Amino acid sequence: MGLETGKPLSTLHEKASYEVGDFDVPTGREEEWRFTPLRRLRGLHNGTAEADGKVIAEVEAAPEVTVETVGRDDARLGRAYTPADRVSAQAWTSFAQATVVTVPKEAVASAPTVIRLRGEDASAAAYGHTTVILEPFAQATVVLAHRGSATYADNVEFVVGDGARLSVISLQDWADDSVHVSHQHARLGRDARFVSHNISLGGDLVRISPSVAYDGPGGDAELYGVYFVDGGQHLEHRLLVDHAVPNCRSRVDYRGALQDQDAHAVWIGDVIIRAEAEGTDTYELNRNLVLTDGTRVDSVPNLEILTGEVAGAGHASASGRLDDEHLFYLQARGITFDEARRMVVRGFLGQLVERIEVPEVRAKVTEAIEAELDVRAEGR
Repeated sequence: MGLETGKPLSTLHEKASYEVGDFDVPTGREEEWRFTPLRRLRGLHNGTAEADGKVIAEVEAAPEVTVETVGRDDARLGRAYTPADRVSAQAWTSFAQATVVTVPKEAVASAPTVIRLRGEDASAAAYGHTTVILEPFAQATVVLAHRGSATYADNVEFVVGDGARLSVISLQDWADDSVHVSHQHARLGRDARFVSHNISLGGDLVRISPSVAYDGPGGDAELYGVYFVDGGQHLEHRLLVDHAVPNCRSRVDYRGALQDQDAHAVWIGDVIIRAEAEGTDTYELNRNLVLTDGTRVDSVPNLEILTGEVAGAGHASASGRLDDEHLFYLQARGITFDEARRMVVRGFLGQLVERIEVPEVRAKVTEAIEAELDVRAEGR
């Protein structure tokens, strides 16, 4: 499968192919790579990575759900997307086995299905592929839990059938030496609903690229994200919502906090409303809270509208420091500086954390944020 042709592509994403050779090796001057420190990717972007690393996948499935380990030739793989950059194409050509999770038609999963991905060694690269299929009118929650040490690139597909409902929680809780480049692709049928939560906390460099495409009217996607960036970390989220059919909806809300020297957060939000997507209703928001000097935030919302017949379309981005007036107000009532700071960060990120529907994951994220704040308070 080579370079896609046919209907005109958006100027935001001009190329799609399953072939690695169809993509030039990134130099850092390209729009899609200009914020990513390529030297820290350990060769995932240029083919020099030794592909003998290991990431172990373990699945705890709800009783209504089927889980299979399949080979590369399984016809269900690659249905939801075509890779749009070189790393995604490299992951597609390099994985040996894939995990396929299927929720049968009209089934309602009685518990979350948890896919645990554990890295064993960051010195060599590993590649993976996961496909989650919800047949029409099915309902399920899937958790992707990443931990351990790894240099890892993968593609994740979510095929959400007509009238189906899928909630996904992706937790990047890697060890400090890990590099993770992931593309998460959702394709929604008629009247399908998709909700995703991306929580990025660990790793040296993590770059997550969620995307949504619609196959029928009435599709509804909500993409939420929470990230906490420490000194030296690079956490990057690059979103694409492609409205190509009428009367679909999307909402994006990502929030991050940064602290200490060389903490770097990148958020790119691309929304395309094609000429045939009349009645689209979309809004995207990114907010960043800067806790110390020495950090860097790059936040770029992009909205490309090719029709005048939309129900609503907008975006916003804001990055700033803790509000001195808020801190003063709290301290004037006997609250210490550290606790006042903690309360502000809790409130800022907590609005999205509370949306996570799996209590165990919600508690883990809350504890991780508290631990980040404890480390900073102890180091003051």
